[in-house]
Formats: sequence, structure tokens, C-alpha cells
Amino acid sequence: MLANNKLRRATTKSAGWRDRCCAPADALPSAPDAAQKSEPLKSAYFWLAVFYVVYCARPEDWIPGLQSVPLAKISAVFAILGLLLSLGRSKRTLRDLPREAWYLLLMIGLFFVSAGFSPVWQGGAFFRTLDFAKVFVAWALTFVAVTSLARLRRLLFIQTASVAVVSIISMVKGASHARLDGVLGGIYSNPNDLAFAIVLSLPFCLAFLLRTGSILRKSVWMLSLLLMISALFLTASRGAFVTFLVAGTVCLWNFGIKGRRLYLIAAAALVAIVVGVVAGGQLKDRLLAMSGEGLDSGAQSSAYGSYEQRRILISRSLEGIEHYPILGIGLHNFATYSGVWRDVHVTYLQIAVEGGIPCLILYLMFFARGFSNLRRLQRLGDSDPEVKLFAGALHSSLIGFLVGALFAPEAYQYFPYFAVAYTAVLLAIEQEQNSGDISLRLAAMNAVHRKPSFTYAW
Repeated sequence: MLANNKLRRATTKSAGWRDRCCAPADALPSAPDAAQKSEPLKSAYFWLAVFYVVYCARPEDWIPGLQSVPLAKISAVFAILGLLLSLGRSKRTLRDLPREAWYLLLMIGLFFVSAGFSPVWQGGAFFRTLDFAKVFVAWALTFVAVTSLARLRRLLFIQTASVAVVSIISMVKGASHARLDGVLGGIYSNPNDLAFAIVLSLPFCLAFLLRTGSILRKSVWMLSLLLMISALFLTASRGAFVTFLVAGTVCLWNFGIKGRRLYLIAAAALVAIVVGVVAGGQLKDRLLAMSGEGLDSGAQSSAYGSYEQRRILISRSLEGIEHYPILGIGLHNFATYSGVWRDVHVTYLQIAVEGGIPCLILYLMFFARGFSNLRRLQRLGDSDPEVKLFAGALHSSLIGFLVGALFAPEAYQYFPYFAVAYTAVLLAIEQEQNSGDISLRLAAMNAVHRKPSFTYAW
């Protein structure tokens, strides 16, 4: 009797072992489930999303009653708290930050040193650098807290939808403003900055349009795309127009040719012609004014004067780099240094003259890492179609920025830094997904091939 009981227990234990090790693959926990369990940073992610809304949409400029509320400071403080509270609670930590994050931090550190030795205005450079340093907090928190494609999609949606809303409000409120100048504040107060933000967000708008299968959503994204392009043309920004052509060409290559959507090429040509005819009159005049001939209007004369002034500012920035090549003159101090209260309309010269040549090198290394992330993402093999869409949009936005930076002072606008953060997050998500899949396959193979040891009791 005792021997029979021992045999029965041993047989039951062996059968249980076989049930566990030989379980079908769908009975094992999936990688997305594991990833979802390791995403406890809801509070940190929430305040990160609030920060994105405040920066990208600037609701205090167009929602009554919010003008007196320091939304930017409140969201920045809670984003910093979110970053501190996230330490040790996420599957990614500050030690996991990629190299581009440290390049950005070193660049900000050099700006602080530059402020201390500024020959123009030390206090102003220091506090402006302190304000710009918020981009690192947002960058680091984005990498740590955005651990799923769904969270990344929401941030991309916030940026794209915010810029679309800003474009509509600018056109509605700025009917009497030349080039939509000063309709909103902050990063949208200057028409060139507004146009630049629109161009950098257009690829994401197109990605969302192609991603959805809903006719209603497609219609909303298509309307947003048309309105954003219309606002871009109304700003009459020549530099942003060049950026638009470059980013649009790369978009058509990624989505139209490589993505086998050839209809996008004809649609893009039709949209560009229609919007150009309807809203591009002032832009055409400003482009023709660069030749200096046939200046038969005040607007054309002003555009030609702006063109000549920018040539002078470029020369003045090169002089500043020659005299202060290591530490520069301090962040946002060139307008004073130039003597005409204007920034040099070349981002790379802006960084070099205000932060020094070492700062420019870090700046270029930072954005080079964005392209490196996209190449590594491509080498991972087959990805989710949504990942490919967003990767193509990021590629288009980054190339558009690098070319557009030759014609605009956009060194301290956050959107390009956000784009590099998106590439780092997208790569990390795919690497973690592949690592989880491989681990599950190995566990299943080991379970199947492991030899059980049976206990026989007679």
C-alpha cells in the first residue's frame, strides 16, 4: 500500500512536470503582457504628457483665463518630480540613457560655463540656459517613461494635434496680421518659428493619416494636413518653405515609393499647387525679392532688406566665432552682440557663436545619433507596420530639420530634440520586444528538450 502511494505521487509529479514544460506556446506569457506589467510610471507619464501639451499647444495664448497661470513652470516642476520618482521603478533607468542624452547634457553644461564667461550678458545667458535645460528633463523622462508603442503614439499625437490646432487658431485670429506674426506667443510668436514647427510635424500628420482605417479619422487628418500647409504658406517663411520641400520629398520617398503608395505623389502635387495658388502669394513675392530686382511693393522691399540683413548677420556671427571659439558669447546673446537685435538665421552658426565650437560638435553628434537609431531600427528586421510608419516620419522630419537649420535660428526649439528622443524610444521598444520574444522562444525550447528525472518507488 505504501509503495503504491509513493508510485502514484511520483507519477502525478511527472505528469504535472510534462504539462508545464510541454505547454503550447500560447500558454506562455507574452512579451507585451510582460512589458505592460513593467509600466508603473503612470503619474510620471501623465505629467510628461501635460508638459508636451503646454509646450506644443500653448493653451494660455488662446484659452481665456489661463494667461495668469504659469502652466509651463507647473508642468516643468511636476515633470522633474516625475523623473525623480521614476528612478528605480521603470525597466529603464538613467544608466540606460543612450549616448545622445549625455551629448545633450554636456551641451547644456557648456552653455552654463559659457554664461559664466560671457563677454555680453552673464546673468541673461545663465537664466536662459536654465530655461533651455528643461529639454533634458523632458528628454530623459520621455526615454524612461515611454516604454510602449501606445505611449509613444500618444506623445506624437499630442505634438501633431497641437500644431494643427495652433495652425487653425493662427489663421483665424491672424487674419489682420501680416504673415501671422505675433498671433500667439512663445515659440509661435515669430512666423518663421511657427512655420518651422508646422513643417517638423507634417510627417507625423501624414503617418497618422496612413495609419488609420477609419474614414472619419482619415478625413480629420486630411483636413488638418491641408490647414497646416495653408498656415505654412501664409507665414511666407522662405526657410520653412525649403524645409517643407525637403521633408516632403523624403516623406514621398518613404511612404510613397518605398511604402508602395504611388498615389501619394499625385496627391501631394495637387495639394501643393492648390494651396500655393490660394495662400502662396506673399511667399512667392518674398522668394522673388531675393534677386533684388523689380521691387515694386513695400513687402518685396522689406523681404529683400531682410535677405541682405541676414547676410550681414552671418558675417557678424563668423566674427564672433573667431573671437570666442571655445565658449562663445552665451545663449541668446547674439541678438545683443550683433548690434541689430536679430538672431543669425543659421542654426549651426547660432550654436557655434553662442556656445562655442565644442558645443556645435556635441550638437551635431546628438542629431547624428538620431539617424543612427533609425538605421539600427531598420537592421532589426521585420517590424510592426506602425513602427515603420513612425520611423519614416521621423526620418523625414530629421532630414527636413537638418536642411532647414541652414535657413532659420532654431537651435533652442524643442521639437528637433523631441524627434531624436522618439527615435531612441522607438529603438528601445523594438529591442526590448525582440529580446522578450527570443527569451520566450529559448524558454520554450529548453522546456521541451529538458530531460525529466523520474523517481521510481517499488
